[in-house]
Amino acid sequence: MRLTRRSFLGGSALAALAAPRLGLTKGLLTDPGLEDVVKRALGAATKAGATYADVRLVRRRSERVSCREDRVEGVASNEEYGIGVRVIAKGAWGFAASPLVTVAQAEKVAKQAVAVAQANASLMARPVTLAPVPANVDVWRTPFVKDPFKIPLEDKAELLLAINKAAMAVRGVKFVQSSYAAIAEWKLFASTDGAFIEQEITRLGPGYSVTAVDDKRGEFESREHDLPPMQAGWEYVESSTLLADARRIAEEAVEKLKAPSVQPGKRDLILDPANLWLTIHESIGHPTELDRAMGYEANFAGTSFATPDKLGKLRIGAPILTFYADKTTPGGLATCGYDDDGVATQRWNLVENGIFVGYQTTREQAGWIGEKASRGTCYADSYGSFPFQRMPNISLAPSPRERSLDEIIAATDDGVLVAGRGSWSIDHQRLNFQFGGQTFWEIKRGKKTRMLRDVAYQANTIDFWNACDLIGGKASWQLHGSFSDGKGEPSQSNSVSHGCPPARFRQQTILSTNRRTA
Repeated sequence: MRLTRRSFLGGSALAALAAPRLGLTKGLLTDPGLEDVVKRALGAATKAGATYADVRLVRRRSERVSCREDRVEGVASNEEYGIGVRVIAKGAWGFAASPLVTVAQAEKVAKQAVAVAQANASLMARPVTLAPVPANVDVWRTPFVKDPFKIPLEDKAELLLAINKAAMAVRGVKFVQSSYAAIAEWKLFASTDGAFIEQEITRLGPGYSVTAVDDKRGEFESREHDLPPMQAGWEYVESSTLLADARRIAEEAVEKLKAPSVQPGKRDLILDPANLWLTIHESIGHPTELDRAMGYEANFAGTSFATPDKLGKLRIGAPILTFYADKTTPGGLATCGYDDDGVATQRWNLVENGIFVGYQTTREQAGWIGEKASRGTCYADSYGSFPFQRMPNISLAPSPRERSLDEIIAATDDGVLVAGRGSWSIDHQRLNFQFGGQTFWEIKRGKKTRMLRDVAYQANTIDFWNACDLIGGKASWQLHGSFSDGKGEPSQSNSVSHGCPPARFRQQTILSTNRRTA
């Protein structure tokens, strides 16, 4: 939620930073001395030859509790704090960082960043050009009622142990692993373009996995809870059904162990949102990253079939499908007020009525495809990391007609329903993939009949999305996601959510992953 917003009024950014805080006294910043750190860093960079500079002060806290059966296995709490300065000098980027946040160190880091940029200049094929951006001055934070970092670790451990106890009470269950993780990220961003932005983002993710074992056959199956990680406060955990679901999750693990293997072949495929979100992430999210599409990620995680020459032309999916990107969805893990370029976040379409129409871009990238403004997708995972293009929340819009998962099942004569996140694999162009899941159900004549096991589905991205003929309505739309999506070298981790309704895909290749011998 944005608390205040006003632009700097005339003068240079440095003059504005040197002035009083222009009404931001209701912000999150508690140390007025940090303004001097920011001002001096930007001043030192400009004096050393930078034509642009920005400063990020970042404090990142994390905690984790993990339990197994009746014991606490691990408790961790970490914090890092530091300053990163990014500059453009002689048309090239430069960056330097330090965990020491003082005026003298800020000036030193700024000069180092300029020296790096000047050394890089001779290697540049073309100078860095940034799309314009307003001089945003604002404060933004995750809305929540209860700060999860103020809840005692003992309370978190007690919840996890209670879950484990309830699941272990089900006959056939041998192991239960539960965990809780939370991340709080505070940052102050300022630039020579006049930005002065404070943000505080709080993310948390509880979960557990139940394993049933058949000692006679030497087999086991696991079932994870589907509660998604979310940007929220502790009240999200308190209002969840994590504990209430423990017995059901355990019973499903036992039932899965006894279920028959799926018969491979062509079947209609129904995907629950708890499974479909990951397919969206891999086959729509990553291909529409502009740096990947232009070959800049090829060495680490591949390229993309969605190259710029196909923009506005390629039919990625059926006409009923519209995928949109945003960093504004309430609770979304990538949601924030501004990106690490100081650009206000927004929503836009990547695929509109099945046609590929948009990319994820930063201030630097916008001009690569002739756009006048950034889409606001720049992010760095630490003060010591260089900000670059990262995935926003990417979601499948629901059908304008209300339709539930049960209605999709009722309309299916012969199919398989997949729920929950499982294994995944996709090629370097994001075209050919295979996904698993957590639970699988046989659909016969419009009814969910029996549980199956050993299920995976295999497809080509374009064929798969064009085979979609039914999607759920707004009431069936759910937001799921991941704490950690890797990209870049050195690799950085980004949290991201994906919303979607359930969907049906006609005549997909269903595989059996059964490796058991008779």
